[in-house]
Amino acid sequence: MNVNSIMLELETLGTEQTKKTFLRHGAKEPFYGVKVGDLKKWVKHVKKDQELVKALYDTGNSDAMYLAGLAADPKVISKETLQKWVKGAYWYMIAESTVAWVAAESPFAVELANEWIASEEEMVAAAGWSTYGSYLSIAPNEKIDLEEVRNLLHQAGETIHSSPNRVRYTMNGFVIAAAAYIPALTEEAKRAANAIGKVHVDVGNTACKVPFAPAYIDKIEERGKIGVKKKTAKC
Repeated sequence: MNVNSIMLELETLGTEQTKKTFLRHGAKEPFYGVKVGDLKKWVKHVKKDQELVKALYDTGNSDAMYLAGLAADPKVISKETLQKWVKGAYWYMIAESTVAWVAAESPFAVELANEWIASEEEMVAAAGWSTYGSYLSIAPNEKIDLEEVRNLLHQAGETIHSSPNRVRYTMNGFVIAAAAYIPALTEEAKRAANAIGKVHVDVGNTACKVPFAPAYIDKIEERGKIGVKKKTAKC
């Protein structure tokens, strides 16, 4: 298959309702409005051809970009490609999911996460925090720099309420991830979450809500899931 044939297939899968939903969340034309579940069915047709994966992302079509992220092989993707991808991630679904998930599973996860976190561009910084949080969810704890995570927790506590909109959301997610996936830092992350309190994020005309980190972490503890890692960052 090639990029043109895939795009024709995606066009047939799009629905007006899904398109309206994504537009409310920040997607921009042109795109078709394909449900994530339908995109996942096409991963097996795409993932064997990583050049096709890159071509799909390069279309700038949100549906194709998301499919590219699902089908990308983090073990072979280059740092240059990830840098190109984050620059093209114009809304949060692509920046915080597509790009962040692939980056988190790549050999460049921590390096790129730190670089992107320092960016003054909202979507790039949001991708950075999401990448690091996703990395914490899958990386063996012995490979995680605890002092670096502590510093980031402190940074989140000091700057979250004055940070750009989507950066606030992903910082909040990072605090939750630190508590959930690193038992050695759970109490510190809980203290950070309590100090931060409620995080306000403009989610537009949507039903989305920002997780209240202290309560969210408590629920993870109640389920006995502290320290339980994920098999993959992608979902």
